[in-house]
Amino acid sequence: MRDEQQPVPRAHDPDALPSMRLLTETSKQSREPMSTSAQTAQAASFLLDLWTSRGRCAAIPADARPATRTEGYAVQTAMAAMQPHAVFGWKIAATSAAGQAHIGVDGPLAGRLFADRVMQSGAEVTLDKNLMLVAEIEFAFRFARPLLPRSTPYYVEEVLDAVACVHPSIEVPDSRYEDFVTAGAPQLIADNACANLFVLGPRANDWRGFDYINEEIKVTLNGQAIDSGYGRNVLGDPRVGLTWLVNELSAIGIACEKDQIVTTGTCRVPVTVKPGDRVEADFGVLGKVGCSFR
Repeated sequence: MRDEQQPVPRAHDPDALPSMRLLTETSKQSREPMSTSAQTAQAASFLLDLWTSRGRCAAIPADARPATRTEGYAVQTAMAAMQPHAVFGWKIAATSAAGQAHIGVDGPLAGRLFADRVMQSGAEVTLDKNLMLVAEIEFAFRFARPLLPRSTPYYVEEVLDAVACVHPSIEVPDSRYEDFVTAGAPQLIADNACANLFVLGPRANDWRGFDYINEEIKVTLNGQAIDSGYGRNVLGDPRVGLTWLVNELSAIGIACEKDQIVTTGTCRVPVTVKPGDRVEADFGVLGKVGCSFR
């Protein structure tokens, strides 16, 4: 991961964007043996039942539980194939040192967002059976063309060249584990990295000149200003997070497809919410996004 003591490139200086291999240590996949296909399918079916019922468990049954990040992604992929809803895009969890420490992981985690759980700005979002009860203020990048798996890492510049637009967004995560803090990276990945509901703001086409590191993202809770967000809280730069996601998927043979979005992780401490609350975020020239909770 990026050394936090190194200077962070400014958004208006594209030549300063990192062109080195990106976060390669956290993108490397374990070389340990994979679970059998039957074990992977068992774990995927178990989690899908919990997704459908909005249920929860202590852990995936021991005889099917993924033990490595690679096995976790295999379960995640199998679960996606078992259910009827399209993959709308991808999310990144644990994009700050504090977030990683909170859930006991040593790097970011990637998860799928499903189309049936995506809403537009202004939506009323249910918190029914939600364990985490937070709203996360995030940048969402939409692809204009696919980025296919390959043997060498993608650089930030070439990933940005594949981006069509940016959306302000709010993620409302949840977990299928009763104690997600101690579940561990393989199980969290299998469960789509705490994916749940997602609120997509308007499309911003003029996104390249935005200062993704220093621009203030103003946030309100029930009309009252609370702590603002900044893109630098997302792996130092949400464009770095986007490129990490592309390389994480590429390493396991998965493409980022045209029109899929990637929401790159919360740019401020998650906002604690309850039924009756309303959260809004103003991303300046990128637009505004908001939702209420019930």
